[in-house]
Amino acid sequence: MNSHAPNIRPVIRQLDETAANRIAAGEVVERPASAVKELVENALDAGASRIEITIADGGKSLIRVSDDGCGMTSGDLPLALARHATSKIDGSDLLNIRSFGFRGEALPSLGAVGRLTITSRAAGQDGAMIAVTGGRIDPVRPAAGNRGTVVELRDLFFATPARLKFLRTDRAEAQAIADVVKRLAMAEPYVGFTLTDGDRMVFRADAEQGELFGALQARLARVMGRDFIDNALPIDATRDEITLTGFAALPTYSRGAAVAQHIYVNGRPVRDKLLIGALRAGYMDVLASGRHPAAALFLTCDPQLVDVNVHPAKAEVRFRDPGLARGLVVSALRHALAGAGHRASSTVGAATLGAFQPETPAAPRSYQMDYRANHGSAPARQAAYLAQAPIAPAFSAPGFAEMPSARMDPVADSSAQPEPLTAPLGAARAQIHENYIIAQTQDGLVIVDQHAAHERLVYERLKAQAEANGIASQALLIPEIVDLSDADAATILTIADDLAQLGLVIEPFGGGSIAVREVPALLGKLNAAALIRDILDDLADQGASDRLRGRIDAVLSSMACHGSVRSGRRMTAEEMNALLREMERTPKSGQCNHGRPTWVKLPLSDIERLFGRKD
Repeated sequence: MNSHAPNIRPVIRQLDETAANRIAAGEVVERPASAVKELVENALDAGASRIEITIADGGKSLIRVSDDGCGMTSGDLPLALARHATSKIDGSDLLNIRSFGFRGEALPSLGAVGRLTITSRAAGQDGAMIAVTGGRIDPVRPAAGNRGTVVELRDLFFATPARLKFLRTDRAEAQAIADVVKRLAMAEPYVGFTLTDGDRMVFRADAEQGELFGALQARLARVMGRDFIDNALPIDATRDEITLTGFAALPTYSRGAAVAQHIYVNGRPVRDKLLIGALRAGYMDVLASGRHPAAALFLTCDPQLVDVNVHPAKAEVRFRDPGLARGLVVSALRHALAGAGHRASSTVGAATLGAFQPETPAAPRSYQMDYRANHGSAPARQAAYLAQAPIAPAFSAPGFAEMPSARMDPVADSSAQPEPLTAPLGAARAQIHENYIIAQTQDGLVIVDQHAAHERLVYERLKAQAEANGIASQALLIPEIVDLSDADAATILTIADDLAQLGLVIEPFGGGSIAVREVPALLGKLNAAALIRDILDDLADQGASDRLRGRIDAVLSSMACHGSVRSGRRMTAEEMNALLREMERTPKSGQCNHGRPTWVKLPLSDIERLFGRKD
């Protein structure tokens, strides 16, 4: 017996239009922010250059959106409130969608659950107004107004009071509305936006001028903050028919939550698992645990290559070739991060300065650099250093050369070739606490964490070796059989070649089982069955998996940590300068393997302010 209904034959009824609209509104209008999103997108589709949003009580009692777009005639207004009536498409091709809206559901849904009034005037036409309350539509009336449209929604969910109980506080709903407006404003730099909450201006972004990339940069600086742009890398890449542009922040400019990740597909803001996973994979080995990257990325492609008609809220998309889109995002981000070299975010230096307080220490400690006096010439000093300094233990594994030692190769005698102050990281002047290198630049000083910096350098060398020689695999004496469903077995076997390049060799074993023949030698004892299932979970969730690559990188990172120059090691001037020069040449050397900054820069002007030399 069906537990959801009594043991009687149910009667099929045709719901009236008002009930159907209220049910459908639950998919389109989840909260006040959803209503604002739909109305602002309609204004953008109408070609507006200026959009004004006014709310009250978190959008619960009032949402008003005014635009200077093309407007509507008196004959258009009743159709605008009819379900599945739209000017965006003709219904012949649901893949060739070039507008935000196209389903014809937003205005009827809002009118079904609130008190909606639309006032509009098209160029060369008289103004008109129409009102709908809880699904009941009033006749069209003449109205005065400028060209464009004003949509006013009052008492949202008054017709479905149960929905009001699920809304959050006015402050939380107002914040959600502000987030929606800002996300849309980032994608439309040539459109002016204002958001007013009662008498308070919450957000304003005037229309930007100039070429698109410059206008986008200015709009992102206004919305995400100047710090983001100052610490972001420009992204501009194309693969086949998909183009990726935007800005991605340096790893050291990370956030504690995924609140600064904005991804757009053909100008539409989306929350897509595939693309969010690609963003995370692009930063895979440069972020500390629990930190999240900041980015604003814009994918552009032919509308035929992406399906936006996945959900009524249109926050998810489906690519015809998801691997192509994901691969473009991952490779573009990794290329940009590698090209940033030793660069670290400016906010690290600002935080360092903020931690300084002028004071007189009770027992000042002095530190001294023995540049030349203690050991004679540079070759003699280096020989003495090598004779007494312990070398970090070497690691060896099939497919790898000998582990790089902690020794830094010295440069020529600094008396003959002084280190240039014009170099990005300057010239070493001292080592303090046997771990921090103080370097002088033309306009300030640099503090380097010697262990963290060398750890990244060794890590990048090991990764380059692995890339060049491949990941060595270890054959299992007895293959490990992993039982899976037929579908899972077929899925994992489609990426067998990719796994083999990383040292994991699998093959079909009949039915839904697979045999693991070889495993990466670096990983030692490995629970292959658990790893295979974790990879399958990633494939189901994101369409791709970097789990095995991440496990191998973690081992390389550990090897680099043990093989790098240790804290507490005294370094000569030549060694310190050699470290600085190699940092300048090495990708991603601005952060260690754990995502922490390897160096900070303090501008001389700010240092002088600490001592009262400048106002």
